[in-house]
Amino acid sequence: MPTPASQADNTDPGWRLTHLGRQLGHALRRFDERVLQLMAGDVQVPLALSNLAARDQVGAAHIHITRHLSVSGSRLTDLAASAGMTKQAMGDLVNQCEAWGLVTREADPYDKRARRVVFTASGLLWLEAFERAVAQAEGEFREAVGQDVATVVALGLEAYAAA
Repeated sequence: MPTPASQADNTDPGWRLTHLGRQLGHALRRFDERVLQLMAGDVQVPLALSNLAARDQVGAAHIHITRHLSVSGSRLTDLAASAGMTKQAMGDLVNQCEAWGLVTREADPYDKRARRVVFTASGLLWLEAFERAVAQAEGEFREAVGQDVATVVALGLEAYAAA
């Protein structure tokens, strides 16, 4: 009598390689890698940060801070929630980014017990480079798949995320 494991071995594995979640994951990794590559070559990015990006020291996890940190600053718990990460994992990323001079922690003006994570001057240059790199990577995506497909993908992802 076949066991559930041996039955699974006999099934067509194609669906595991082609389902939407896997494709979205691959697309996100490709997009983030391209954004980091563009940022590494951006002359307006502080040299130390550009070198980190060029040596693959900055990864997709660090992009979460760039994507989710408010320009006016965010509490660590809010930053973690926005990025869909644990407070501890986000704390580790913030520590790294703080060591690199990308962010700093300061007193929360509304709650003296709390601290806020804020971009440094170098961090704001990094954020501007991120904006340029995202715009270029989106343009490259539109060129690769065509304007109509890119628009449908963007609308579909927006609708799916909002549901």
